[in-house]
Amino acid sequence: MPDDRNPLPEWADPDVPETALDAQGGSRRALLVRAGLFGAGFAGLSLLEGTPAAATPESGAPAPEAPASAAKTPPHPDDDPDLVYLVGDHHVHSVFSHDAKYTAAQLTQRAAQFGLDWMVFTEHSNLGHANAGGALAEHAEVLRARAENPRMLVFQGLEWYIPGAEHATVFTPPGPNEAEILRQFELKYDGKLLGRTEGAPGHPDTAGNEALAVEAIRWLGERKRAGDIPDVLVLANHPSRLGIDSPHEIRAWRDADPDIMIGMEGAPGAQGAALPARGATSIRGEYENKPSARSWPGYPVEAYVTYGGFDWMTATVGGLWDALLSEGKLFSVTSNSDNHRTVLDTWRNGDWAPGANFDNTGRLPDPVNTDSPQPGSDLWPGQFSRTHVGVTGYGYAEVMAGLRAGRVWVDHGQLVDGIEVRLTDKNGRCKGATLGGRVHVARGERLLLNITVTTASRPNYHGDIPKLAHLDVIRGAVRGPAADRDSWRAPDTRVVHTADVAGWTGTYTVRIPIEGVRESCYLRVRGSDGRRTGPGLLGAAIDPRGPLAHPPGDGDPWLDTWLYTNPIFVEVRK
Repeated sequence: MPDDRNPLPEWADPDVPETALDAQGGSRRALLVRAGLFGAGFAGLSLLEGTPAAATPESGAPAPEAPASAAKTPPHPDDDPDLVYLVGDHHVHSVFSHDAKYTAAQLTQRAAQFGLDWMVFTEHSNLGHANAGGALAEHAEVLRARAENPRMLVFQGLEWYIPGAEHATVFTPPGPNEAEILRQFELKYDGKLLGRTEGAPGHPDTAGNEALAVEAIRWLGERKRAGDIPDVLVLANHPSRLGIDSPHEIRAWRDADPDIMIGMEGAPGAQGAALPARGATSIRGEYENKPSARSWPGYPVEAYVTYGGFDWMTATVGGLWDALLSEGKLFSVTSNSDNHRTVLDTWRNGDWAPGANFDNTGRLPDPVNTDSPQPGSDLWPGQFSRTHVGVTGYGYAEVMAGLRAGRVWVDHGQLVDGIEVRLTDKNGRCKGATLGGRVHVARGERLLLNITVTTASRPNYHGDIPKLAHLDVIRGAVRGPAADRDSWRAPDTRVVHTADVAGWTGTYTVRIPIEGVRESCYLRVRGSDGRRTGPGLLGAAIDPRGPLAHPPGDGDPWLDTWLYTNPIFVEVRK
């Protein structure tokens, strides 16, 4: 149900006439209507039946089929509800992070400008932040940002220095204890604050630090079950950047409490880092590192850069993300801005008062505008990177429930307005399971994968109308828990179908038969603008048209955009 404090976004608000919306807002409203969730339906009372939208191919392109309606089909046990997707970013830094620049007000204003429905402030834990009260000190500005942006869901979180490893987003919904629980967590479990950063293989402190990280995730779950907070989620950030998040650590975090530790960034922020003007060695995502003594030695050197802007763990078909999914356990991917300093922006950090610094204030001075571009690697929240979360209603709880259920897809550069993936029986007579869902089938049963795309309706924030060129279906076998907790390979995962959709516009559905399923598996979808593709890291037989690493210093993100969806699992009955 919508929170009384939060009016619906304009595109979802029946009181806002369609004529007042821009093209993308109108497109999103059409998706909402099509899902049967517009108006009272978005408050949990589905009053409208979805209607198929027409598609118009460009000249010479084959006419795609309109989506079939299952509105009058009896429900199937595996059916997931009709969803609409809220757009968000769970990794944003303000003046309460020592290396950032902007106020919460500036960031939420920009996020609203670029179409976000929800966002999370994730300030770094460090000594200045902790000594000044940490989450408690910044809470007043979060409340102010909520009040000034009532149509946006503004979460408070933090960026946790995982003991012995990289960073993670931790966030809760609004409530009387939201800041206090974050404060307690920061003091009890932050690796940087506690001096528990060592994670090198063989170091005497590594095992203890890894155990502390597991304990931290379990503690959050205990706080939720005790009623101290209504909910809490954790997602690993930029996992391959330094090579220090080993496969066994990621599995241990996931297994510590799968309802709390739900996934990782599939694409890091800092997507403007490799614009040609930023230097000859720059890489998208600021993935500019080499293996170190702290790195897990089983990762190849190729793991330390991005591919189409995405982390190696996600971009490699048959790699670590697939290895996690091949256990039959959901583990989601997201895409965020990680905004600290926007590339080519003209604001600079403000000036300190005499004797003041971050260590004794826990807050940077407000920024000051100038006439010249300032250093930066990031794009604004929502400007380029987007995480789409499927919901049946609007609110904080709904976003968190959608994330937990894995109803997630991500894109760069506003590549498409919408994508819906459904796995149904072979005749498409049921609504089917969607992202994060599961279908249960008899051995040998045939299925139908339905991918409904709504193409970009307006120029993106680079001034181009994005064009989706192809869709890839990736299939992997589910074999149960990994015998080797440090394995990062899924040898039975590969691209099994590619649909050339270049020139298709409007809303269309690609239907792909999935022939007799003999063993449990999962299916996920990937697509791109087609401008930079080639054989994947594990070979063309596994991924013939995957993302590529860009030359250092030449990685304009707007010229190489991708989308990824979460998987749908298929369980074969025994």
